[in-house]
Amino acid sequence: MKSRNLVDSFEYAISGLIYCLKSQINMKIHIVIALAVLLLSIMIDLTRMELIALYITTTMVLVAEMINTSIETVVDMISKKYHPMAEIAKNVAAGAVFLTAVNAVVVGYLLFFDRLSELNYVFFTKLKNSPIHISFIAIVISLALVIFFKFKLGKGGFVKGGMPSGHSAVAFSIVTAIFFISGNVLVFTLGFVLGILVIQSRIESGIHSVYEVIMGGIIGITITFFIFKLFLW
Repeated sequence: MKSRNLVDSFEYAISGLIYCLKSQINMKIHIVIALAVLLLSIMIDLTRMELIALYITTTMVLVAEMINTSIETVVDMISKKYHPMAEIAKNVAAGAVFLTAVNAVVVGYLLFFDRLSELNYVFFTKLKNSPIHISFIAIVISLALVIFFKFKLGKGGFVKGGMPSGHSAVAFSIVTAIFFISGNVLVFTLGFVLGILVIQSRIESGIHSVYEVIMGGIIGITITFFIFKLFLW
């Protein structure tokens, strides 16, 4: 069935991602490693091109694992009994995942090995001067937590509705980041007003209840607050 609109397309895409996370142990391992690499990239003084190479390499591993899962599902659906061609299809897909993983290890070695001796110094100086990077991580973690709660509670969709509100979480994660970055009461107040307008629009449109947007806001504020306190302490 074709996607009816862009929102539905996002809904189906996130559902596929959640299925992989739920059913594939290798996907869980890849996600944990990817998050660890993301945190490590903050501590290491990487250039823009090195960061691009790192993110592309990490994404390639995750995409290959998802394609492998998709191929295995289709093969199992079509081939009810053992068939050598089905085995080849699965093995080739698994080989693609293995190849991207090996590539990721090589890229990681080239990027990180020579810099690990400078880790402690770079950690404090880089983080203290990288509020944008910290804000990005806080927003990503807030969204991941929202998706986790929606998956556990099973109410609403991952994009449309459900408990808690992802829009509120992102909005107030940004508002909290503005509080730490700007240090200006006027700028923070303007950001807070925009956050209120976001949750008001979600309530008035009937997508979320007051409780759902409040819980989303609490998640965004709490995660961002602790991330900033952790890295800037």
